[in-house]
Amino acid sequence: MLVGIDIGGTKTAVALAEHPDCILYRQEFPTLPDLGPEHALEQIQHLIQFGLSRHGRPSAFQLGVSCGGPLDRVRGIIQSPPNLPTWADVPIKDILESKFGASCQVDNDANAGAVAEHRYGAGAGCPNMIFLTMGTGFGAGLILNGALYRGASEMAGEIGHVRLTEAGPIGYGKAGSVEGWASGSGMAQHGAEILRAAQHAGEFSILAEVAAQRPITARDIGDAACRGDAVARRIVRTTGEKLGHALAMLVDILNPDRIVIGSLALRLGSLLLEPALEVMHLEALAQSTAACQLMPARLGERIGDIAALCVAKGT
Repeated sequence: MLVGIDIGGTKTAVALAEHPDCILYRQEFPTLPDLGPEHALEQIQHLIQFGLSRHGRPSAFQLGVSCGGPLDRVRGIIQSPPNLPTWADVPIKDILESKFGASCQVDNDANAGAVAEHRYGAGAGCPNMIFLTMGTGFGAGLILNGALYRGASEMAGEIGHVRLTEAGPIGYGKAGSVEGWASGSGMAQHGAEILRAAQHAGEFSILAEVAAQRPITARDIGDAACRGDAVARRIVRTTGEKLGHALAMLVDILNPDRIVIGSLALRLGSLLLEPALEVMHLEALAQSTAACQLMPARLGERIGDIAALCVAKGT
């Protein structure tokens, strides 16, 4: 039995499976990072126990944790990722191994997602693939010459930290970064600015009703854009264009066969990817763009679960 724990800034999920792409049990809960790790760790352990009990508590099982970096993969320590700033040096590997008496592996969610898509999704049979996480944060997992590439200090793929503009939305602790412009949290930041400008100009948007009650989110923007809201579509287009600049860098540097994008790309589709492609083709070398396909993650909303289960199986 494999037990996968997918920890994100918005939600955390626990999944059980005998094979990563055939899930037997799954439950999720809000991560609530402001409460610190204790609340989430308690919920994770409860859901693991409940899931195992439903399947006769197998005598042998392996645990896998997928979480945004930075983290220490070997020691299994989560080190205050941008979307989990209160999770400072959390030894999740030791905590779970001590609790359940089973081996636990920990990996960056972008690397885990890359392995999942390469084995079971849009990257199957592709020797050079980049997988982009595009949720609360933004990162990349790199499959080069058919193998996961980690880098000298296992920090390869942190494209979210790269600065695109001198000023702009803050992501990964840096204003104007790729994560600031092209993540869900970044979309919410610059979306709020665009909405304020639209309201000042007297332009109607259904987002204004939401903003009157609470801060708007990327999901709010995506829902409004899919309903044809002009302001929301401008926000999504800006996100897509900034994503395109990041894609062009990756294409020029790594010359991949395929770039696979999760999370926001699944929900927004062509509204996001068309402007991204336009900018990528404008900015990157023609020979490299001609060789590269851009597509949403084929595993869809299951990718976080399958990625964590891949970690349990051994990435």
